[in-house]
Amino acid sequence: MKFLVSQLTAFFRTNSEKNLAILVKFFSLLLLLVIAYSVLFHVLMLYEGHRFSWITGLYWTLTVMSTLGFGDITFHSDLGRLFSMLVLLSGMIFLLIMLPFTFIQFFYAPWLEAQAKTKTPRRLPEDTQGHVILTSFDGFSRHLVARLIKHHYSYAIVVADVQQALEIHDLDYKVVVGELGDPETYRNLRVDRAALVVANAGDMLNTNIVATIREVSRDVSIVANADLEESVDVLDLAGGSHVFQFMRLLGQSLARKTLGIKTCENVIGSIETLLISEAPVLRTPLQGRILSKSRLRESTGLNVIGLWENGRYIAPQPDTLLDSKTVLLLAGSKDQLEQYDHFYGNQPKSQGPVLILGGGRVGKAVAETLDEHGIDYRIIEKNKKHVQDDPRYILGSAADIQTLNRSGIQETPSIIITTHDDDINIYLTIYCRKLRPDIQIISRANTEGNVPKLHSAGADQVMSYFSLAASKMFNLLKPHGLQVLAEGVNLFRKFTPRQLEDKPLSECHIRKLTGCNLVAVNSKGTMLINPEPSYVFEAHDELFLVGSDEAQQKFLKQFPG
Repeated sequence: MKFLVSQLTAFFRTNSEKNLAILVKFFSLLLLLVIAYSVLFHVLMLYEGHRFSWITGLYWTLTVMSTLGFGDITFHSDLGRLFSMLVLLSGMIFLLIMLPFTFIQFFYAPWLEAQAKTKTPRRLPEDTQGHVILTSFDGFSRHLVARLIKHHYSYAIVVADVQQALEIHDLDYKVVVGELGDPETYRNLRVDRAALVVANAGDMLNTNIVATIREVSRDVSIVANADLEESVDVLDLAGGSHVFQFMRLLGQSLARKTLGIKTCENVIGSIETLLISEAPVLRTPLQGRILSKSRLRESTGLNVIGLWENGRYIAPQPDTLLDSKTVLLLAGSKDQLEQYDHFYGNQPKSQGPVLILGGGRVGKAVAETLDEHGIDYRIIEKNKKHVQDDPRYILGSAADIQTLNRSGIQETPSIIITTHDDDINIYLTIYCRKLRPDIQIISRANTEGNVPKLHSAGADQVMSYFSLAASKMFNLLKPHGLQVLAEGVNLFRKFTPRQLEDKPLSECHIRKLTGCNLVAVNSKGTMLINPEPSYVFEAHDELFLVGSDEAQQKFLKQFPG
């Protein structure tokens, strides 16, 4: 009811003078016509020698004008019948044609417009600040908005089309209508007080958006995505604060997960000298061991702060079995990560080239990264225009066994699937897993919902484009020292809670009580990575912890001080 009242208020405020005047004139004319016909009905009936009440006259007029014509009251003279035809024809024109048109044109359509304006405003409230502005609506935007809501950030999605805005509003997102190339749009969005603007449309439109915003605000942070290499410099010149090529970053991230890439080069997060890195267990001396018997801490100084099992983050337990699908999440210094590579580094048994299925932008970025690390590769691509004049490019279908054999599938240690179609990626994952059960398969996912499907299909590791891009942009906000390492896994900081002051780490049971791992302590300006169990917390120590979203909330609840 409250929503309906607001819509009607908006309607009468914006349309009352002109539209209501027309509606009043039309209904006044219609009323006069009905009265006149009722009077003439009485006159003609008296002429024929019949007497009826005024209510009967009104009843007859309305039934004839509306073409119901029950036939219980009729004229018997020619004059009366001519009058009946006049009433009938005028009723058809006024009630069946003009009335619906007038009602729709001057009431219903303006009411729908007022309703749309209520749902899709053209400006944010005057006191809005610290918000994030998104200039497109896609899977990436949905992913980023979910994180913003979780961490209590306000946001607004701006689109030019009212119908699209209504559809977005119906999905329960906050949307504002405005032309992306109009400075007034960004003034209405209070861009000068925004925390971040995300330009994630095409390169040309992104450039226009960035340049337009810079007319309104010189200081707001603008993050832009560039599809083409040459667009990076253009967007930077237009005024972009941070310009990324997310497709290229995705390819680089996929490549760094390949067997043979050093752990110290597969860093997914860092603070000062603290590095967080991923390390697959497949084909290492750790495969088949129990975590407590791996002696990782003793031999390298590293702290195992988490495990990936089929894409799910798992808090490490002493009795956790490290199998071929396990990926370790390690925290330590660069020297400690190099120690890990020395003792446990991936050494593929076969020295065949890595197979890259798909030669688009992501596939080429994978190839460039592998080339930088001295790892041989073959790209299988069925689109001739994407095949370069390079013997490492194989023209053909990745679903063709002869093409795969010609590319070296029987010798390769890893396959990286990079196509932009998740259905194809799932298909190729199942096919390659059937051909080589012992192989490492890394796949790209284009929608978050397909990540578990790809793991079920046989992929060892899966990386979502939307998750990668959302994490990158969210980390630019630096909310309360929080850094998103991967989907649902955070690196956060907190000064020593009162409950932990003057207590040794071994007596605090942080991991047992909360699921979080203490990875470093900044004590009086000195960074202590993976402090020993005997370390005693001091009042002004800054603690660095890693855990899932739920574990982080448990820590803040358990140690609120």
